[in-house]
Amino acid sequence: SVTMRLKKLPVLAGCILAIITTSLQAGIRVFACEPEWAALIGEIGGDRVEVSSATTAMQDVHYIQARPSLIARLRQADLLICTGAGLEEGWLPVLQRRANNPRVQVGAPGYLEVANHEMLRDRPARIDRAEGDVHPLGNPHIQLDPRNIQRVAEVATERLSSIDPGHADEYRTNLADFTARWQDAIRQWEVLAAPLRDMPVVVHHNLWVYLDFWLGLDVVGTLEPKPGIPPSSAHLARLLAGLEQRPAGVIIRSPYQAPRASEWLSQRAGIPAIVLPSTVGGSDGAQDLFGLFEDIIQRLLEVEYESRGA
Repeated sequence: SVTMRLKKLPVLAGCILAIITTSLQAGIRVFACEPEWAALIGEIGGDRVEVSSATTAMQDVHYIQARPSLIARLRQADLLICTGAGLEEGWLPVLQRRANNPRVQVGAPGYLEVANHEMLRDRPARIDRAEGDVHPLGNPHIQLDPRNIQRVAEVATERLSSIDPGHADEYRTNLADFTARWQDAIRQWEVLAAPLRDMPVVVHHNLWVYLDFWLGLDVVGTLEPKPGIPPSSAHLARLLAGLEQRPAGVIIRSPYQAPRASEWLSQRAGIPAIVLPSTVGGSDGAQDLFGLFEDIIQRLLEVEYESRGA
């Protein structure tokens, strides 16, 4: 009857209002491919964003499964922020296709590939899969130079502002606050890390290129014979022989890399082997972007101080 329908109207209106309120409370849903970008979006977006990372610091980002849970999260996302430069090429296109979310497809406002806004290092002269896991556009591990983080923060702020113009002023205020704290931290880190300049290091994988450049570390060897190729006994033997002529101060690997090769070399060459976090969550001290660089520098300084005291 008409009376019953009129009685239902307030209930229906209440349901619609609840849906709208829930949507507003949820804010912008952000799907980050890596923990560093999830942390950065949290700094810029604050309470206006709901952000999650597809990967953790304990995973090799090159090799991720397109799990149903990730597909479901990407299907709901308003913004997808990833490194790009081929880092996620093995799994991200599959996720995008299965999620079927037009907001986060390549070219859409909700798709942000941060490497497009950076000057990538180590661009190979030729592309040959026989050379290992080569990235044609250059080394994608840009998060390990804090100056790159600042540039990505500026790009991410503009993208959030374009998707959610009603809160653009808030995002830009958050950026200004982050920038002030970040630039101050960079100045302190560079003073603190001055003793590390020219420190000879051996790395497991070439993901430390940007950290090496920023801090002035001298890479004298790599455990992987080619990027992504596991260390062989023959390669390690050659590396050991080379270190007799050109010694290193430390061997570096990230948490997700197997310790066997670095421990083998450490024992035979008498060089300390350490684990450095390569992104947020990679150690107890690296629980945010500030902690990431503080922990990296502190761990390297401990090795430096021990070597001087020996």
